Amino acid sequence: MAKKAKKQQQSAGTPATVALTAAGVDYTVHAYDHDPSHPSYGEEAAEAMGVSPDRVFKTLVADVDGALTVAVVPVAGQLDLKALASAVGGKRAAMADPALAERTTGYVRGGISPLGQRKKLRTVLDDSATAHATICVSAGRRGLEVELSPTALAGLTGAVLAPIGRA
Repeated sequence: MAKKAKKQQQSAGTPATVALTAAGVDYTVHAYDHDPSHPSYGEEAAEAMGVSPDRVFKTLVADVDGALTVAVVPVAGQLDLKALASAVGGKRAAMADPALAERTTGYVRGGISPLGQRKKLRTVLDDSATAHATICVSAGRRGLEVELSPTALAGLTGAVLAPIGRA
């Protein structure tokens, strides 16, 4: 049975949507019924919204030389840890402990948004995002995505644009 995404213009009330509203950024919220048995949060979002996986970006938290760093990459690919480290002037990157990522961002795994995090972390956005007028990222919980321009996302998060994703 195919899931249908519901489009909403109003804030969904997560810290991410509150931050977007406060900044006066144009965005659209997409809600869908999350299936806990789906093997990939990002692919599930793309399927539910009927959006190309190249336009849906996942938010990952990595440890770069001891500092937590947010990486935002297309769900269609993977994070290149070496490229992430290089993008922030680091030497070594590894995925952060999931519990630490959740505590630091204030979001649960599968719902971590690059926006409205509890603690502002340095952020790197894969430069493929600029090929699209809008991209989708988590709005702060599973089953909720926000669509906005990559320029707006980079501006609000202070993100560096770099080639950190790989197919």
